[in-house]
Amino acid sequence: MSKEYSPFTPGVPVPIDFFVGRNQELTTLVDKAKASSSGKLQLAFVYGERGIGKSSLCRMTRVIAESQADILGVHVFLGGVVSLPEMARRIFEKFLNESINRPWYEQIRSFLGKHVREVGLFGVNIEFDADKKELNQLVNGFSTALRTLVQQLKDKKGLLIILDDSNGLANLKDFANWLKSLIDEISTSDQPLPLFLVLAGLPERRLQLFQSQPSLMRVFDPIEIKKLSEEETKNFYRQSFSKVGISIKEEELATLWQYSGGYPVLAHEIGDAVFKIDMDNNIDKDDAVRGIVKAAHVIGQKYIEPQVYDAIRSQKYHSILRKLARDPFESQFRKKEIAKDLNESEKKVFDNFLQRMKKLGILKEDKEAGSGAYQFTSDLHYLFIWLQAQGN
Repeated sequence: MSKEYSPFTPGVPVPIDFFVGRNQELTTLVDKAKASSSGKLQLAFVYGERGIGKSSLCRMTRVIAESQADILGVHVFLGGVVSLPEMARRIFEKFLNESINRPWYEQIRSFLGKHVREVGLFGVNIEFDADKKELNQLVNGFSTALRTLVQQLKDKKGLLIILDDSNGLANLKDFANWLKSLIDEISTSDQPLPLFLVLAGLPERRLQLFQSQPSLMRVFDPIEIKKLSEEETKNFYRQSFSKVGISIKEEELATLWQYSGGYPVLAHEIGDAVFKIDMDNNIDKDDAVRGIVKAAHVIGQKYIEPQVYDAIRSQKYHSILRKLARDPFESQFRKKEIAKDLNESEKKVFDNFLQRMKKLGILKEDKEAGSGAYQFTSDLHYLFIWLQAQGN
C-alpha cells in the first residue's frame, strides 16, 4: 500500500477492520440486539469522555447485529439537533439512505410516501421532506410508525436505532418525557415491537437526561466506555502498522501507548503522524519521538488552543500555564511547588486558574499523590503545552 494511504483515521470512527478491544461491551450490546429481535424492547446508554470511542463501538455493534441478529440498523448522528421533529426526520431519512441498493429500499420508500425525494448529484441522496405538522405526528406516533415499518420489512426481524451525539437533546425535558412515554407505550402494548434503542453521549448529558426523568435510569442499561488498556492500545498499533507492511518494536509501542493514554482519538493522531514520518517501513525511536511531537502540535491546534487558550484570555493564566510545563516527561505537579515560582498577581488567581483547568478537562487532582497534587489528563496535551512554553 502506498504511503499516502494511512491506516489511521483521526477525527472519525475507526474502520471496522481496525477495531480492537471493547470485547465485553460489544458482546453486551450484540446480545441485547439479538434479544430485541424476538420482540422484546432493549435499551442501552453508551457513555464516555470525548474521543473515547463511543461512535466506533456503536458502529461495530450495528455491523455485527445486522449480520448475526438479522435486523436493520441505523446510526443517526444528532449533532446540533435540539427538537424532536428534527430528530424524527433524521431517523427516517437515515433509514432511507442506508437502504439504497438494498432489497427492502422500495418498501421503506413506499412506507414514507410522497415525502421522499432525491437530492444531490445523480440523486444518490434521499431526503425525507415532511412538513412540521407531519413530523409532529410522527413524533407522537413514533412506536406505531416503527411497527408499520417492521411489518413492511418482511426479511428483517427488528430494528436497531443508535442516536449518537445526542448531547443537544439530552438536556431537554421534552426529550426525556418523550422517551419515557415511548418506552411505556411499547412495554405495555399487546403488539410487540422488536426494537433496540441505543443512546450515546457524554457522562454529564446522561446525568442530565436522568435528572429530567429519573425513571429512565432504571430502564437504560449503562455501557461505560473507558480508556483502552495498554495491551489493547499496543494491539491497535500492531494491527494497524502490520496491515500496511510496517514493523514496530515493543519499546516504540510502549512509547506510543504512553502518549496516547488509552484515548483512541489520540492514538489515531499519533499513529498517523508516525506513519507519515517513517520512511523505511520500520518504526524506530526517532520516528516515534518525531511523530509524537508532530501529533502534539496537531492535537494542540485542534483541541487545546480553541478549548483552553481561547477560554482563558487572561495573560496571567497563560503565564501560569507555561510555568506548569517545566519538564517534558513530568506532567504531574504539586500546587505549593508551582506557587513558589509565581509572582504576586499570579498567586492571586492561581486557585481560580486550577478550577478553570479542571472544568476544561485539562487538569485533574491526583488523589493518589496526596493533597494539593495535580496532573494533566493527557501526556500529549501536556507535551503540546511544554512545546509552546519552549517556543517550539
